[in-house]
Amino acid sequence: MTVDLKWVRSGDTLIAALLGRIDSGSAEDFQRLLEDGLGPDDHNLVLDFERVAFIGSAGLRVCLVVARQFTGPDRNFGLCSLSQFNRDIVAVSGFDRIINVYDSRATAIESFAHG
Repeated sequence: MTVDLKWVRSGDTLIAALLGRIDSGSAEDFQRLLEDGLGPDDHNLVLDFERVAFIGSAGLRVCLVVARQFTGPDRNFGLCSLSQFNRDIVAVSGFDRIINVYDSRATAIESFAHG
């Protein structure tokens, strides 16, 4: 299975609702889809993992590359709605110390609003 995404906006936050598996076979497509959907005026990005079956190290690397574009004042990035399995992968890799992880899309959006 490949990865797909649907873009959604909530106020000034752009949300990538992801679907599929993000592994070494789909990481390149994942990165391309994200980069193609981002504009210069996008300052808040949430990657919604609710429908992601698996994320591997190649997918985490893409998240880190994209997260770097959202560092600085008035810029926010985070992952949300990870299954317990994917949350464990993010934690074991240490990425939860680098990238904000939220329980839900609403929690991420609210956190961004309070900057």
